Amino acid sequence: SRQHENYLLSPITFMTAADFKRSWRAYYTEKRIVHQWLQVDLACRLPDVRTVLEVGPHLGLVTAMLAHAGFAVTTLDISDAPPRTGASGHIRSDVRALEAERLRGFDCILCCETLEHIHWPDIDGALGAFARSRSPWLIMSVPYEGTQVGLSLYWNRYVFRKRSFLRKFRALRRYPITDDADFDAHKWEVGYAGHSLAALKRKVEAAGWAVQDQHFTSGCRSVFLVCRNRSVTGDGI
Repeated sequence: SRQHENYLLSPITFMTAADFKRSWRAYYTEKRIVHQWLQVDLACRLPDVRTVLEVGPHLGLVTAMLAHAGFAVTTLDISDAPPRTGASGHIRSDVRALEAERLRGFDCILCCETLEHIHWPDIDGALGAFARSRSPWLIMSVPYEGTQVGLSLYWNRYVFRKRSFLRKFRALRRYPITDDADFDAHKWEVGYAGHSLAALKRKVEAAGWAVQDQHFTSGCRSVFLVCRNRSVTGDGI
């Protein structure tokens, strides 16, 4: 049986309802909502997945969605406090120093929009710990800034809306790190020089995962990888 840490107190525990509401609305914008939904939808597509370890739950929307979809969710974060709704357990850990033994017993690990907050060489250790946990599945996502274009139009007799974006030539320059010591700041994004999608997949495969599928979201411009643990399927690491 798994032994998880008890819930501990941290400043987020004492966030007022008004502060939490403002933070929640500021983060979960319209452009992000499809990204949050896709995390749950991909988990629902996997066979025999009942228990999920969610790495980096932030304010807990996906945690609550997973719980309402019927999954038993344990969260993992550098913070003491779990999200307010949906988590049945919480592991306090730095993703840069994961212990595989503490991650055992989950059918799926969900790690979305988290790995870009640590340095590129450090993600090898996190991916390896995920694989050594023997969780059969890993769903991960990171920002995608490869060449791409998006256009959305909506019209009725009362309103006209247009949204568009264009990303190009990111591969010609390095990702601009603004604060190397800030854990909240991104350290890299796929599409910049030295950080191609092919390079990310090589890291994932070297850690012991087989990439089964990939998906892209246009609002957040992220790439999702659905990965199978080769040590569980018998293909070896």
